[in-house]
Amino acid sequence: MANFEQVQKNLEARRYKVKVFASAAEAADYLDAQIDGATVGLGGSGTLNAMGIYERLETHNTVFWHWKQPADEARRAAMQTQVYLTSANALAETGEIVNIDGVGNRLAGTLFGHEKVYFVIGRNKLAPDYEKAVWRARNVAGPHRAQQLGKKTPCAVKADRCYDCKSPDRVCNAMVTLWGPMTGMETEILLVDEDLGL
Repeated sequence: MANFEQVQKNLEARRYKVKVFASAAEAADYLDAQIDGATVGLGGSGTLNAMGIYERLETHNTVFWHWKQPADEARRAAMQTQVYLTSANALAETGEIVNIDGVGNRLAGTLFGHEKVYFVIGRNKLAPDYEKAVWRARNVAGPHRAQQLGKKTPCAVKADRCYDCKSPDRVCNAMVTLWGPMTGMETEILLVDEDLGL
């Protein structure tokens, strides 16, 4: 079992609400109970996909997700929802949340415009400190996502690290670090004791 005690303490010190779950199924049950009758946007996330959260929430919410609907329309609609769900490419035990994006919708969704943002983060995303969290986002999550999407970037072809390439196929055009919840948006972190996402 992962030891979330220190990272939970550090996240709470940064003003996040934090809950810990033994499994993705428990986290999905929690979200399904918390979010009802709302407009919901989802960021591109293998974690959310593995949880089946879109299928659960769409039965009693209006949900927009570019993985399940026409991409351009769903991305734009997701920016104007009451609730936004995503994951992270890395979470430092010191409390910094690191995300990389190619299009920018997932980063934008965590920065402004929603009443509430949920991050669902599996134990595999934990890094001991901020520098290692950035390293994980760039050299683990980025290359694996590029490979998964069939891109021809050096990181996807070699699947080993970031080459800081200039390819039009690049999936890491921007990186955001959250040091705390954005002013005016409630942000809740769900830590899950399973390996989830990239």
